[in-house]
Amino acid sequence: MKELIQKAQELLAEIQKNQPLAQLDKKQTRWSELQDIMAAPDFWADNKKASALAKEAAGLEKEIQLWGALAKAVKEILTLAEAGQKEGDNSLAEDLEKQFTKLENDFRELKFVTMMSEEYDRDNAVVSIHAGAGGTDAQDWAEMLLRMYLRYAEKRGLKAAILDKSDGQEAGIKSATVEFRGEYAYGYLKAEAGVHRLVRISPFDAEKMRHTSFALVEVLPEIEELNDQEMPIKSDDLRIDVFRSSGHGGQSVNTTDSAVRIKHLPTGITVSCQNERSQLQNKETAMKILRSKLYQYYQTELEEERQRIRGEFNEAAWGNQARSYVIHPYKMVKDHRSDYETQEVEKVLDGDLQELIEAELQNRAVAN
Repeated sequence: MKELIQKAQELLAEIQKNQPLAQLDKKQTRWSELQDIMAAPDFWADNKKASALAKEAAGLEKEIQLWGALAKAVKEILTLAEAGQKEGDNSLAEDLEKQFTKLENDFRELKFVTMMSEEYDRDNAVVSIHAGAGGTDAQDWAEMLLRMYLRYAEKRGLKAAILDKSDGQEAGIKSATVEFRGEYAYGYLKAEAGVHRLVRISPFDAEKMRHTSFALVEVLPEIEELNDQEMPIKSDDLRIDVFRSSGHGGQSVNTTDSAVRIKHLPTGITVSCQNERSQLQNKETAMKILRSKLYQYYQTELEEERQRIRGEFNEAAWGNQARSYVIHPYKMVKDHRSDYETQEVEKVLDGDLQELIEAELQNRAVAN
């Protein structure tokens, strides 16, 4: 009990230390502002905007309450542990240890969530995966990454929908775009953006030689609306094409021209969607992705980054890899930005990404 008491005291001190962090204070201030806005008699005049603000307020309130509930739960464990030690009763020790371990995990996650204060961190995310250098191996690698992120979504309770996918000729995929819906989907997944490198014995090489493959992961916040000052976009600047979908999506998906491709002529950015059953739904989804790409495009001044957003992918433009996955001659996953590494490659490829993601988010927080 003595060790548990000490750990509980230390965790409680950490919670009290982190609760008044500047970012949490900002969120409390924002929540108060939203309460005043929502109290206005004409708040629901614009239903779409009102729904978004109400959702934001509910999320902030939940986060603030979670800090209070966490502190209360740790205090209860501390009280029970101290009482047990005083009376020489260790019957609850094992159960209290289990509860405390869960609270430690809750604290770690809450601490990272508190740091997510950028504009779109709380929003849904659009993740695009592009096979790079490596031929068939790279396309297979891109499909492995797609599976990894879908498994991560299952573990995190995020809803995932494949919006567009281009299959490889022999195996794997050339590219895929996936929508992840859920609180802080973008805040976490933004850590995955960059070049991912795989080193392994190629299953497509008759001589069983070691191959290196690359894939680019692009992560964007899903943006519903932007005003003209934030992102100029005109209907005359768009070329919209419809075509027959090649994927799943319903009974009529392969018999009607329901898939949509939109090109923004001034920038050359092209997006497509073939997930939904109707052409209208695919158009709406494609426009959301286009808004996200245009927002990122206009936010950056680096031509190299603009080339990526436009889809002009080439090995020279990608730069250094963000993360390496080595299956042979040894097993290791290493994030080159945070220097976090693990030998549990299979678990990572099965969607256990949280520690890698948190390490990179912590790395960014320190850098800023």
